[in-house]
Amino acid sequence: MIRHAALSAAVIVMIATGQVLAQTEGSPPAAPSAPATPAVPATPQAPAVPAPAEPASPPAATEAQPPAAGAQQETADAAPPVVHYGEEGLPDRVKAMRRRILEATRTGDLEALRPVLQSNEMPPALSGGGNDDPIATLRLLSGDDKGREILAILQEMLEAGYVHVDVGTPQEMFIWPYFARFPLDKLSGMQMVELFRLITAGDLQDMQEKGVYSFYRVGIGPDGTWHYFEDGD
Repeated sequence: MIRHAALSAAVIVMIATGQVLAQTEGSPPAAPSAPATPAVPATPQAPAVPAPAEPASPPAATEAQPPAAGAQQETADAAPPVVHYGEEGLPDRVKAMRRRILEATRTGDLEALRPVLQSNEMPPALSGGGNDDPIATLRLLSGDDKGREILAILQEMLEAGYVHVDVGTPQEMFIWPYFARFPLDKLSGMQMVELFRLITAGDLQDMQEKGVYSFYRVGIGPDGTWHYFEDGD
């Protein structure tokens, strides 16, 4: 009996042990009671995505920057002005005044210039002008007592090429001959011939020493006003 009891107890232990093993091997584990809260992992750092690059300002060296004022002035000084001939590019009032002066010079009579001079609000500035009578002043400037030499000079000036200068300023002017505003050291061979129609080689040598054209010139404003007939001395 005792032996059977011991065997029965052993069987019970084995059955119990088998159940435990069965539970351990096949059955899901019982839910743990109040498991310790796992440590919250640190919030994963998002992959370092480079921030969109702000458009960088183009380097100054690569930008098309306008030249400085000094450089602009040097460029402007280096470029000879555009030369025009005849009535090319002249406003109507300038064209009309030039025609009137030329018509008067072709008469051979200095007095023919008087109505042209009087058409201005005030007479144009004249070389040696200290006389109330501009015709008398022009006669004194002429090498002959009839004033025909000065008429010839005035005619030659207006038949030469001209330049339009100081555009958009109160000093805007149409100037004959263009040599008055043209660098003498930049004259072409053809332009030198044009210059010698007005002056002599001796005159040119003096001008080259001064660095500027210094013979007669005529200035007419864009409104047709005759401003001056003067030499550069």
